[in-house]
Amino acid sequence: MFRFTLLVLLCCATSISAGAIKKRSASHSGEYGGNGGLRFSHSINQLNGPITALKIRVNPSYITGLQVRYGKEWSDYVGGPSGELEMIVLHPGESITQVSGKFDSYIRKLKFQTNFGRRFSFGVDVGTSFSASPLFPGATLIYISGRSGSWIDAISFHWNNKPNGGTGQ
Repeated sequence: MFRFTLLVLLCCATSISAGAIKKRSASHSGEYGGNGGLRFSHSINQLNGPITALKIRVNPSYITGLQVRYGKEWSDYVGGPSGELEMIVLHPGESITQVSGKFDSYIRKLKFQTNFGRRFSFGVDVGTSFSASPLFPGATLIYISGRSGSWIDAISFHWNNKPNGGTGQ
């Protein structure tokens, strides 16, 4: 009788915990790059909405800075002042589905691909290659983190399903 009661309790506990399991959607890629710079994170910025634009500053050797617009709000600029500033504006409903690039002691190249098939490339084709994409289907880039000083020393990508609602544009 004791074994039967124990077996029933174990079965009930297993079915309760199995019902509590949620579908996973969040993942993280990186950190790619070197060890220099100060840490930054846009984790709080994602609360303003999905990524709608990026500003990338590039010189002839590496990525010197970046800024991301979440919804209608820009994150703080990270990196240094040298190089040319370029901007990507995403279309309504468009999101970043993959980021690849090159690095050594700092980030040399960034390539973004969107769910609309658009690709944007910045920097030089020098260094070790990386390719970052979400682990789970339907997830997109929701924020970035890394380290920066006079340039982008290192970068990480954080993926999750799009929040319900509009694009924030």
